[in-house]
Amino acid sequence: MKNAVKKKAAPIKLAKSASGSVALLVATKKGGFILVSDPKRRQWETRGPIFLGNIVHHMMLDPRDGRTLLLAAKTGHLGPTVFRSTNFGKTWKEAAKPPAFPKAPEGEKGMTVDHVFWLTPGHASEPNVWYAGTSPQGLFRSEDGGETWESVSGFNDHPMRMTWIGGLGDGTPDGPKMHSIIVDPRDPNHMYLGMSGGGVFESTDQGADWKPLNAGSRADFFPDPLPEFGQDPHCVRIHPLNPDILYQQNHCGIYRMDRSSPQDGNRWIRIGEKMPKAIGDIGFPMVLHPRDPNTCWVFPMDGTQVWPRTSPGGKPAAYVTRNGGKKWQRLDNGLPAEQAWFTVFRQAMTADARDPVGIYFGTTCGEIWGSASEGEKWSCIARHLPHVYAVEAVELAG
Repeated sequence: MKNAVKKKAAPIKLAKSASGSVALLVATKKGGFILVSDPKRRQWETRGPIFLGNIVHHMMLDPRDGRTLLLAAKTGHLGPTVFRSTNFGKTWKEAAKPPAFPKAPEGEKGMTVDHVFWLTPGHASEPNVWYAGTSPQGLFRSEDGGETWESVSGFNDHPMRMTWIGGLGDGTPDGPKMHSIIVDPRDPNHMYLGMSGGGVFESTDQGADWKPLNAGSRADFFPDPLPEFGQDPHCVRIHPLNPDILYQQNHCGIYRMDRSSPQDGNRWIRIGEKMPKAIGDIGFPMVLHPRDPNTCWVFPMDGTQVWPRTSPGGKPAAYVTRNGGKKWQRLDNGLPAEQAWFTVFRQAMTADARDPVGIYFGTTCGEIWGSASEGEKWSCIARHLPHVYAVEAVELAG
């Protein structure tokens, strides 16, 4: 499980005209792709695939240098691992030491990483630090840019960990997951994470200890619908300019938290109840406006009894709030009007930082949709890709 696997990934060639454009890092069930726009976001070119035939769960650009990519993959011959490119995808090298749980003592049942699910760059003050979340739920840290990974013992060895995650029998489809690893931009010691299942947790000492942060968040699948932990957050986001504001798309609704509030600073407030009742507030992804902490987008799915994981009624739409959840607007101009039975996974919706903001999402049927008007009008910018797991928007500097 060592060193370069360059021949396995087709090199990505970026034209000189790509500078000043937006790129979408697309992770799919059968490899990775990079979509590159013209500077006005009107035309898109699909480049790839990267590691064709292997499951790619997440691909992230390091915002601290603008060229290093990390890619989480589950490969047929190497198993779960992380690849690194220092030239924006031209060549790739596998981590010398991928995320892995310590070997259990002889005679004891240990845990094995099934796949690396989530990648998060560390704080701006720690240029080589990355975090990874796995299935089953585990937290790992790299201090050398993703070359080697170590278990974060403050979580992985926490005496409450197995209780928090409900043991090894979690019924989450495709396996339980640690996701939404968030580093407070003001303080590298302050972190959040989400677990499906388990809930949202917070650390104030760079992961040495963790506490549940789930007050107000429902878990309707338990006898007690408001437990201390055990919830199923699908996606958690923090606002980059006002890190006291957090949003959560949960198995049981859409929530917001304002840590600066003297009354509700440690409590999730359900804001999805203002969504149309025929649509509900169940879904996977959540995207925040990069400059307005009161604006966010969601993509609802059918959350009725059988959970078909499709757009409600086969009529897909995004919804936006511009006042912190007091009111929601349907955004479906350009999307299929009927017979479109797809959904959007938790990592598969993203935003760029332009004005107006570009919103993008990838579907379970392999399409990438985009809007350069904050969702007011949509167009399909890529078709016939494999099932999309994650989409991340990045700026290509000149």
